[in-house]
Amino acid sequence: MGVVFEGLDELLERPVAIKTILSAADPLVHERFLREARAAAAVNHPHICQLFEIGEHDGEPFLAMEFLDGSSLADRLAERPMAAAEAVSTTLAILSALEALHHRGLIHRDLKPSNVFLTPHGVKLLDFGLARPVSASLETTSLTVPGVVMGTPRYMAPEQARGEEVDARCDLFAAGAVLFEMLSGRPAFPGGSAIDVLHAVLHDQPPALVGSLAVVETDRVVQRALAKSASDRYQSAETMAMDLRACLTRADLADAPVARAATRLIVLPFRILRPDPAIDFLAFSLPDAITVSLSGIESLIVRSTLTASGFEQGALDLRRIATEVGVDAVVTGSLLRAGDLVRVSVQLVEVPAGTVLWSHAAQVRLDNLFEVQDSVSSAVVDALALPLSSREQRMLRRDVPASADAYGFYLRANLLSGSSAQWGQAREFYRRAVEADPSYAPAWARLGRCVRVMGKYGKGDTAQQYLAEAEDAFSRAFRINPDLSLAHNLYTHVEVDSGRAPQAVIRLLGRVRDRTSDPELYAGLVHACRYCGLLDASIAAYNRASRLDPSIRTSVAHSFFMNGDSERAIQVDQEDPPYVTTMALIALGRRDEAVDLCRNAASKAPGNEHLTAVLTACVAIVNREYESGRRAISTLLEYPVFTDPEGWYYWAIVSVGLRDHERALTLLRRAVDTGWHCPRALERAVLLDPIRREPAFTAIVERAREGHDSAARAFTEADGHRILGLPAP
Repeated sequence: MGVVFEGLDELLERPVAIKTILSAADPLVHERFLREARAAAAVNHPHICQLFEIGEHDGEPFLAMEFLDGSSLADRLAERPMAAAEAVSTTLAILSALEALHHRGLIHRDLKPSNVFLTPHGVKLLDFGLARPVSASLETTSLTVPGVVMGTPRYMAPEQARGEEVDARCDLFAAGAVLFEMLSGRPAFPGGSAIDVLHAVLHDQPPALVGSLAVVETDRVVQRALAKSASDRYQSAETMAMDLRACLTRADLADAPVARAATRLIVLPFRILRPDPAIDFLAFSLPDAITVSLSGIESLIVRSTLTASGFEQGALDLRRIATEVGVDAVVTGSLLRAGDLVRVSVQLVEVPAGTVLWSHAAQVRLDNLFEVQDSVSSAVVDALALPLSSREQRMLRRDVPASADAYGFYLRANLLSGSSAQWGQAREFYRRAVEADPSYAPAWARLGRCVRVMGKYGKGDTAQQYLAEAEDAFSRAFRINPDLSLAHNLYTHVEVDSGRAPQAVIRLLGRVRDRTSDPELYAGLVHACRYCGLLDASIAAYNRASRLDPSIRTSVAHSFFMNGDSERAIQVDQEDPPYVTTMALIALGRRDEAVDLCRNAASKAPGNEHLTAVLTACVAIVNREYESGRRAISTLLEYPVFTDPEGWYYWAIVSVGLRDHERALTLLRRAVDTGWHCPRALERAVLLDPIRREPAFTAIVERAREGHDSAARAFTEADGHRILGLPAP
């Protein structure tokens, strides 16, 4: 637009910056230049570059402005990211300037690092060429060619990118993008072209910032500032600054040299180049083992194997993967057996660009495949230049099996464990794995999960033995590797099923304090907090988990349902069969939809006695076939070892719908007595209205409240509110 000269005010003997324009003959450029002068003159603020004079020289307008000594924020960030405390302080200065601007009824519309100047005396906001009154219409203030969007794509709010009317909240979006870049050293919305950048602004979320708890708190501010909808953002610079000041008071923010933007990775199923029963199981099991090996690294977020399985078929579409899963890199590979040797080809590819960051091809013996896991995990860390702590370096090597036989059994068991019909076979392979290598912690953890579900849905003494075996397996996994996230995540279900949800919450909070980037730990908190009646905490844990991994599977649908939000429960339900959706549809009076859903689910799971009984009972409620529904519930009660307290709660709701109030009260009492303490769910459940006036129901609610209050005190003492970003009690 112009040229800036260093000049001297001869009258006051002070240096000045003299800004000129190159195309004064263009009336639009001339008017924009004058508008910048008016905007700069309208606000007198220590963090806004001061305007001294506007004049003309040989018919060309110029602005005489405060001369600044220092460098632009863009030049500073070209060197390295900022320390976390410095980045927050700089943003507070920017917000202070924006607040003054907004109070004068002006918006900047072009906040970016090159328009922020760092001087020895503080931060200065520059360049008001796109500033305009908030209340003015587009027609009177755009000063642009129709169809042309004004601003810098990388820092535009979505509504600005679409050419819509904007207000002060577009400046706060830009402030969030600048803060992210200061902390991470990378743009919030990257892209090779303006179109790519604008697509990212409209549809993508930047990766989560990881580090100390104070960094996570700062990330929550960034996330809110970068919300796609202006109504979900901060509504004023002052409120955004208030939250940032709270972050700045945290000692662990000052101690953090930088906040890191987590690198997001997915390990896709490997392709078997020639069908071969001897190695077919490796297509999923080997990537799963690599995923587990990498999941303990703080600056790396690895998408789950379940998410990766959705990309098994078809050609590798990197743009689709980047868009749907939100990752920065993909590990892909192929396998081909020739006798006792397996040719393994692996690539680490940047997405969506398709740049190969690392590739490797080797022939290994079938009984030495664990070498592949070790080499791929190490290569990913090196290629992505991930900073590893000494603890992470130990962890990367700790969970490599000492025995090739153990690894082979473990991989085969992983493939089988996803199907209830094959749990018995999976258990046998896991047991053979730990017999071959008793120090292989992941195998003990997976064995614990396998026998836990066998016990939960089993009958008689054998089921009880399985539950005892699960406790022993997890205990061994923790003794071998106390930091194994896989074990911590899977053990949560054992604790809540056995009435120890408060212990699970405290354990997981302790883990999250040290591993703020592990989405699975937050998913565990979604589950455990709900059993304690901490529904706000459960939903907050879900928000952080989905920030880290938008595709993560959690049980948060139950939390929304128990919180009285049936519509949201239906929206986020990922379970198969969708129990929560069925209950929510009945609660909303959409009974025909509930019946269709139940019948469709039953057709997909023939022979599953437990599932069939639940679905039959739900259909019976809608069809008023109460007697058949009661028989179905009686079938469920024949599972004497079934220990999930939340299951008793849902069966109680079904019993109320079947007009069996006595059984409903018995089931609710059993749920509370076995560790489900969620009084809000009892108070808000519309489907429990028929028994709400029963004295026994009142007593059950009171008992649930006592358990909740005890868990809430422990949650507060463990700093749970800060860890999950909740208001202090």
